[in-house]
Amino acid sequence: MQIRYFFRSTRAVAESAYARLEPAFEDEGAPLAITEIDEAAGLWEVAAYLEVAVGDDGEAVSGDERAEEFRAAAGLGADVEIGCEVLPDKDWMADVLAELKPVRAGRFVVHGAHDRDKIGAHELSIEIEAGMAFGTGHHGTTAGCLTLIDRVVRKRRPRAVLDLGTGSAVLAIALAKLARLAVIATDIDPVAVSVAAQNVRANEVAGLVETVRADGFAVPAVRRRAPFDLIVANILAGPLIRLAPDFRRHAARNADVVLSGILVEQAPAVRAAFRAQGFAHRETLVMGEWVALHLRRLAI
Repeated sequence: MQIRYFFRSTRAVAESAYARLEPAFEDEGAPLAITEIDEAAGLWEVAAYLEVAVGDDGEAVSGDERAEEFRAAAGLGADVEIGCEVLPDKDWMADVLAELKPVRAGRFVVHGAHDRDKIGAHELSIEIEAGMAFGTGHHGTTAGCLTLIDRVVRKRRPRAVLDLGTGSAVLAIALAKLARLAVIATDIDPVAVSVAAQNVRANEVAGLVETVRADGFAVPAVRRRAPFDLIVANILAGPLIRLAPDFRRHAARNADVVLSGILVEQAPAVRAAFRAQGFAHRETLVMGEWVALHLRRLAI
């Protein structure tokens, strides 16, 4: 039986606990996840998917022990509430793959290995397998970014490109395949960086895409490549607003910026933060409740 154990707290506590959990459950191969669940409240969730022994009556016989193991591994006090959720015994990956259909945006098609035969001769294939926490490219924000990237690169070929918060590396792979562009792809999560590197190799663009762990722009590999002619970032509105001054410091004059992970109601605040840093609005794509933005740094 598999049970999802989780707790919710501030980002600092969540990141510290996640870092502790990784080595604690590494040998077991237990999936872990860290997710921002309420941006306004600054609330994050950390979860571990742990196997639990089952008795003859079908009930978990070590559930409480595993909950305390999770608490201790995460370095949490007795006052922190540990939630648990029993997961149905089913082939989750098979169900996910069955539901995922190829996504087309611009010249790109994001798909799993099971849909390779559905890709047209003139389409740019981005193959991403379903995973626990890093994205398959099927979210509307990704399609919006891919569409804007296609439009930007058709008109202006950048030389230095950054994919900030790369996740599964969908956008970095797209840029590399679209125009053989060299891309540096960063993420704050070391596990995401590892998954991104695997996807880069699987899509045969390892010679063009460098994957690096970084919190924002604060890493030597990013500073060495700056200034960038194109920066793409599909993260969240709050971090984008906080990082707006860093975007300016690392963007070349007339650089293009493609942003998403932004709810419709958050778009004005994001545009205002970047306008204050000298970025002009070029285009907005609306995908349901989400938007993707194309901005350009003014040559001043």
